[in-house]
Amino acid sequence: MSPKIRWFVLTMVFIATGLNFLDRQVLSMTIIKIQEELAISDIAYGWVNTGFLVSYALMFTVGGRLIDKVGGKLGLGVSVGIWSIASALHGFMTNFYHLLGFRFLLGVGEGGCFPGAAKTVYEWFDKKERALANGIAIGGAAIGAVIAPPLTILISGQYGWRWSFILPGLAGIVWVLIWFAQSWKKSLHTASLQQAPGIQRVQIPLWDLLKIRTVLVLILIRFLLDPVFYFLMFWVPKYLNEERGLSFEKIGELFWIPFLALGLSNILGGWFSDRLIARNLSINAARKWVMGLAAAITLVAPFIATVSSIELAFLLMSLMMLAHGFWITNYITAITDIFGKYATSTVVGLSGTAGAISGMIVNPLIGVVVQSHSYTPLWIVSGVMYPLAFILLLVFIPKIKMMEFKLE
Repeated sequence: MSPKIRWFVLTMVFIATGLNFLDRQVLSMTIIKIQEELAISDIAYGWVNTGFLVSYALMFTVGGRLIDKVGGKLGLGVSVGIWSIASALHGFMTNFYHLLGFRFLLGVGEGGCFPGAAKTVYEWFDKKERALANGIAIGGAAIGAVIAPPLTILISGQYGWRWSFILPGLAGIVWVLIWFAQSWKKSLHTASLQQAPGIQRVQIPLWDLLKIRTVLVLILIRFLLDPVFYFLMFWVPKYLNEERGLSFEKIGELFWIPFLALGLSNILGGWFSDRLIARNLSINAARKWVMGLAAAITLVAPFIATVSSIELAFLLMSLMMLAHGFWITNYITAITDIFGKYATSTVVGLSGTAGAISGMIVNPLIGVVVQSHSYTPLWIVSGVMYPLAFILLLVFIPKIKMMEFKLE
């Protein structure tokens, strides 16, 4: 297997996850102009976001299930194709129903991205490099979040808001053409699949997976933690404006910094875990040491509400994103370590669906807390959830190791 091919494939996955976050953020940057031109109300915009989250949550599991059946190449390629077409179609909308439909379609495509990325990494990298590879793959999303605001503003200013959707959509379609042009005959698991024809078609029944305690714990962990990440992504700009007095222009100048920290930590968290394995630590110890470090770092969250310096507040928020990057890279890698070729994408999908559903439930509650109290309780909860999740991991998944399945 040529190392050049492996790293080319990984680079393509990095670009795909970058496009994933870039494409979903364009709307939040352009919605003011869209509302002015198409007379879309704030309530209607809320329904648009709900439409995306519903399809996104559904396709995390459905897409993950299908990708376990068809493999990473076809699964991820189709996902990128669907959401790229959906993104480009945004540029041709003329009313609310177009926006709602195209946003729903975007969620259908994007829901398969991270299960497809995890499956692809498993297919190309062994356990000694898998965490770093997963970190690079996931890190693309953070970089996409970093470049989305300035790129959208640049394109919109030069060519109009419609091209802010069309050009990234076209870039995704080009990605799909390159992706399917690449031969995968030398991937890591090809030999074993050729020796046992049909093994790639074996799937663990979904109901059987849901009876496994490890699966339920991994789903619960994602259910608990994703709302913290959604809070950092969607509510911090309002916090900086309302509690810290920053202008929206100033927020735009600074808010990319925590996402850069996230992207770097995705990669560093994977590298650190792999280095521990190279020094003869077990997979279980390596993944948990990094996740435990991440959980400890998140204890800084309550101090974000109390520090007087905005620079220090941004430093602490960047540490939170750094911790999340360490955590999520090793969390997803642990799923590949446990479920391998049989159920990696399915379990990643189930956990992603749980996180999206939790986000839909908790986001309105966040609004109630902010309106009735302040942001301080939210920062306190953010600092508690990762240590709680880590305790659940230690207690209910005492050893991260490949699970043996009895297959007929």
